[in-house]
Amino acid sequence: MRWIDAGALAVVAAGVMAGGWAQTSGPPAMPVPPPPVQVQPRFVVALDAAHGGSDTGARFGQDILEKDITLALSVHLRSLLHARGIEVVTTRESDIDVPLLNRAETANHAQAAACLVLHATPTGSGIHLFTSSLNPAPSARLLPWDTAQAPYITQSLKLESEIDTALAHSEIPVTLGRASVQPMDHLTCPEVAVEMAPLVGGHVSHPRDITDAAYQKQVVESLAAALEQWRSDWKQP
Repeated sequence: MRWIDAGALAVVAAGVMAGGWAQTSGPPAMPVPPPPVQVQPRFVVALDAAHGGSDTGARFGQDILEKDITLALSVHLRSLLHARGIEVVTTRESDIDVPLLNRAETANHAQAAACLVLHATPTGSGIHLFTSSLNPAPSARLLPWDTAQAPYITQSLKLESEIDTALAHSEIPVTLGRASVQPMDHLTCPEVAVEMAPLVGGHVSHPRDITDAAYQKQVVESLAAALEQWRSDWKQP
């Protein structure tokens, strides 16, 4: 069974951060070191543009592929987050195959405060938000690879709620769900899968195709606003 050493993901040089090396007993007496400086945890967002390379994902007509839509969303969202001073790591920046294992390891190595797994679908309407269907579990130093997300389920649901609120503010319909979608279960951070669908149906006054630039811009701006709010609300476990 594959395991993740959660403790090893966050190495803390306690002696150095305390202002010096640990003191030994006995004379001569050494000066009392200053109190440790409170170091704020890094706030990093991981963006996973689903599919890529030979894995095209869903098809939207003859020439439009899910892998291209998710990459465009990732690039646009990364730019908006950088403009807000938020550090971002991405699992891919071009049309390449990225194994699911590597996608999870990228986010885990970055010790991300939030991870969005970006998908697109021709079915449904608006935005579908998914969190892992795993049951919440206590945190531990060693986490089983297949259920590594379990200690973060509560935070993932809170992140989903903030994204839902931001999308609702933009009057974009949202559907919430739980699913076991890889690499979600392997992520050691709050995560939400964001699946974009066209705007259609009787409740939509202005139908929009998934390739509509204004619609994509509205979605990405809502996600950026939610992540900026999450920066204030997130607490490192």
